Amino acid sequence: MLLQLGKGMIVSIEIFMLTLLFSLPLGLIVAFGRMSKNFIIRWIAKVYISIMRGTPLMLQLLVVYFGPYYVFKMRISNNYRFIAVIIAFAINYAAYFAEIYRSGIESMPVGQYEAAKVLGYGKVQTFFKIILPQVIKRILPAVTNEIITLVKDTSLAFAIAQAEMFTIAKQIAAAQTTIMPLMTAGVFYYILNLVVATVMERVEKACSYYR
Repeated sequence: MLLQLGKGMIVSIEIFMLTLLFSLPLGLIVAFGRMSKNFIIRWIAKVYISIMRGTPLMLQLLVVYFGPYYVFKMRISNNYRFIAVIIAFAINYAAYFAEIYRSGIESMPVGQYEAAKVLGYGKVQTFFKIILPQVIKRILPAVTNEIITLVKDTSLAFAIAQAEMFTIAKQIAAAQTTIMPLMTAGVFYYILNLVVATVMERVEKACSYYR
């Protein structure tokens, strides 16, 4: 049982890591679009965020997985199942990260930009060298909450039959008519979340260099 759950946990960790890898930078791009002075770009980003946050992640998984077949009549292979999970998770979490980024960026005093301009910094230099490092410090608690939620949300991959840890635990529980596999999976999720929380807490302390 532990060996099977361990294999499932590896899949859950892969989903977790790849989702972060793609959603964090995508969220920043969406945040730029949400704050754009161009009405069309701002409207598209706003609608995207609204749809991603306003509909269930499970539904988004189904749309991403079955969409190519129903829209383009493309054959769905087993290999696409894992890819669909990553795509759905990434675009979903990018919407949440976008709003977190936006809250951090818009909380920065105007004086920061004015001081950078006086020092001869361009807009790109100002953002990446002055604004973004401060924004990261401010948004870390909110980002940590989303990352912890992501660990638990990996279990939703069962919606398109992706065999991650919780799905395997349910299969073992049904076969052996015992709840122990589910409880064991719960312990694994807790341990993983504890590791994530500990790492993020250290990152927050490392960023508190003015205290």
